[in-house]
Amino acid sequence: MRLGRDGIAGLVCLAVSLALLPYAFGLPRLPIVPIGPGFYPAIVLGFMAVTSAILVLQDVVAQRRAGPPPEASAEPKRAYGLVLASFLAIAVYIALLPLLGFRLATVLFVFLFQMVLERPASPLVVLRQAAVACAAAAVTYLVFNDYLSVLLPRGSWTGW
Repeated sequence: MRLGRDGIAGLVCLAVSLALLPYAFGLPRLPIVPIGPGFYPAIVLGFMAVTSAILVLQDVVAQRRAGPPPEASAEPKRAYGLVLASFLAIAVYIALLPLLGFRLATVLFVFLFQMVLERPASPLVVLRQAAVACAAAAVTYLVFNDYLSVLLPRGSWTGW
């Protein structure tokens, strides 16, 4: 069985998630809180294990369909600018979080990060990206602030 880069990355992520999952389940439970500190790491690691396994399976199927590797393959296009832009967007989000607050900074971050990943082709796409950014920030805020009672940062500039 031959694996490509996706399959190898999937195997590495699967191994990491399966190695860390017992630690998440092993965290002590608090008698006051019904959901212990290991609940959310277990969900994330479980999701990571499932998606990593799917990635490995997809790569195996793709490698079988592709057949033997070609003699002279072209070097893949590198996206260093995209990686740098992504890191810069995250850094700006972290810097703006205490100034604008969670809600506004998250809307801006999600909106701009979508633009970094894929430049909008039409005004309708920009409108859809804005709607996704608002919905993502709202849902995240409601889940963490109202359901889980996690205090999210308020902006020193906005107080919101």
